[in-house]
Amino acid sequence: MHPPSLPHGLALVAAGLFPTVLAATSKVQTIAVDGTSFALNGEGVSYRFHVDNATGDLLGDHFGGLVPENGLIQPIDNIQGWVTLVGRQQREFPDLGRGDFLSELRYQSHEMVSGKLALKGLPATFGGDEDVSTVVVHMYDNYSAIAVDLMYSIFPKYDAIVRSVNLTNKGNATITLNKLSSFSVDLPYADYDLVHLNGDWYREAHKVRRHVEYGSQGNAGYSSAQHNPLMALVDPSATESQGQAWGFSLVYTGSHSFEVEKGSEGLTRALVGVNPLSFSWPVAPGETFTSPEVVAVYSDQGLGGMSRKFHRLYRKHLIKSKFATETRPALLNSWEGLYFDYNETTIARLARQTAELGVRMFVLDDGWFGDKYPRVSDNAGLGDWVPNPARFPSGFDKLISNITNLKTSNSSQNLKFGLWFEPEMVNPNSTLYVDHPDWALHAGNYPRTLTRKQLVLNLALPEVQNYIVDAVSKILNSGPISYVKWDNNRGIHEMPHPFTDHQYMLGVYQVYDRLTTAFPDVIWEGCASGGARFDPGILQYFPQIWTSDDTDAVERITIQTGTSLVYPPSAMAAHVAAVPNDLTKRTTPLRFRAHVAMMAGSFGFELDPAHLEEEDRKMIPGIVALQEKINPIVVQGDMWRLNLPDESNWPATLFISEDGEQAVLFYFQLKAHFNNLFPTVKLQGLDPQATYQVDGNMTLSGSTLMRFGLQYTFEGDYQSRVVMLAKE
Repeated sequence: MHPPSLPHGLALVAAGLFPTVLAATSKVQTIAVDGTSFALNGEGVSYRFHVDNATGDLLGDHFGGLVPENGLIQPIDNIQGWVTLVGRQQREFPDLGRGDFLSELRYQSHEMVSGKLALKGLPATFGGDEDVSTVVVHMYDNYSAIAVDLMYSIFPKYDAIVRSVNLTNKGNATITLNKLSSFSVDLPYADYDLVHLNGDWYREAHKVRRHVEYGSQGNAGYSSAQHNPLMALVDPSATESQGQAWGFSLVYTGSHSFEVEKGSEGLTRALVGVNPLSFSWPVAPGETFTSPEVVAVYSDQGLGGMSRKFHRLYRKHLIKSKFATETRPALLNSWEGLYFDYNETTIARLARQTAELGVRMFVLDDGWFGDKYPRVSDNAGLGDWVPNPARFPSGFDKLISNITNLKTSNSSQNLKFGLWFEPEMVNPNSTLYVDHPDWALHAGNYPRTLTRKQLVLNLALPEVQNYIVDAVSKILNSGPISYVKWDNNRGIHEMPHPFTDHQYMLGVYQVYDRLTTAFPDVIWEGCASGGARFDPGILQYFPQIWTSDDTDAVERITIQTGTSLVYPPSAMAAHVAAVPNDLTKRTTPLRFRAHVAMMAGSFGFELDPAHLEEEDRKMIPGIVALQEKINPIVVQGDMWRLNLPDESNWPATLFISEDGEQAVLFYFQLKAHFNNLFPTVKLQGLDPQATYQVDGNMTLSGSTLMRFGLQYTFEGDYQSRVVMLAKE
């Protein structure tokens, strides 16, 4: 990380391209190099490029289905008009112009690497020699003395190409990087649709699909509900199960940029990397800047096929936690049940009732900390991570001990305990801020912007990183704490320098790495004012993320379905809340709410059991038992979006276990439907030759289940069914 001093010298603008490589077959090598022609091959994709011997440029040839060679390519010459051939080539690493802002990078050499290189200070996919192969292409600009290494990796089983860029200043003066994209690809002359996720607080991950027209369009901003670091390009006719789809996922949490431009010649370029508006990075002589990596996935089986490849890859080769593919305990979180209105006695009662219901973990949310500035509302206490002695006069360690000695019903297990933190933030009403006001992000003498009555700590500073690690570690070492919910309730609004955003992210990742390494047995859950920072960078360290503050089950079907476009359901957290819902005021049955929440890897409740109707109270042990039966399939299996909630009154999702032996269907009715035949739901992904027991009372072939389907009737609004299938 660089000191916050303004750089001087040459300014460099470079843009990058992502490479695609795919799995080896008996006839096609995973990475094949013929002189200076390169091919990365997977089970269903090829990514091909070559060196132009005349210019030293890298030119793209193909990114799509698996091919053993390049097809017929007609030479292009005699281009007339404003832009000649130089502006129409499919370049792997396009640069900008000539003059003061320049680069003229030429191919120098390449090397093969077994497995995959780690990225210093950044989250990245990982894998052994049997999982991933890498080729590094070395380029150099003789004019500006800039060296660039393009690192192409391929995970053949997942048709996933990963690329990042190392840029090294070999000159004698500091340069400024104003734009450096991790990936750029030119897709062939064709029509495409752009798919991405949009939203806001309480309505995250709403899928947006629009046609790519001539000109530029895209998405840029801090990882958030408004700007998720995902983009897909698809055939206009592509569906969930058919058609070509190219997905681009940036492994980064900071401010990012996704650009799509259809040029006058008909080529469509996708460009992915850090946001140049929050960048301007100084690189001193001898220093190297490493870009975040982009994961690019190709599918010829529609958006669903693309999603499942991302899900499998991220479960096994992005999330480092041992809980990535493990089942998660059902929990009860105190927030929506109590908010800030509690004391030691109230928490002890809530934990006892949690155990009596058969729920496996109790989580104490906001409000447990602060001494001189107690956290009894949201206007004080953030930054002072010490238990509030007034709220817990018997001692916080005693409270944790009492809770974790409780036995859960229908089990010999002790109740587990979890805790909420928001360590990246500070309230002005806190001892930390009074002692260290300059630790908060600010822009010179300009006013400090409060959002939710809080400021952002500057994690670019090593002293802030150390403070957070020490404060959180002290609490985690004070008792048997099994789970941490790490919240982040505002974005970054002011910075001292353009490059502070990236410095901040490097600091965040260092804090995450230190804490998760020190406490590997803790389940870490990311949260950011709901699902604002649901991204691959967070998933590197935290195996699950709170999907949204919207706990209305009807809304959650859409939110969870949209999130699954790239992120595995195993990484989602979903809770059953009280009704009427706090914000939507909608009342839905407990069973419906529970079935929606079961489609996430982490399942829980967010309510006060004292306010439950007796009928609902009696249902909860059975709900927990069903969730524990289903959870391994949801966490480890494949997801098939059968009916989308924005297209059908009967949303349906199927999960199939990794070995194909078990499956579970979630089937919903949103609005009552009378005096019409109910539709059938056709399953997907089954073995057509096999037979399956359906809920243990009938046997049907996979072919029948996929081609004829299942038909169920519902009575009333907000009804649901969970159907278990077992392969015979």
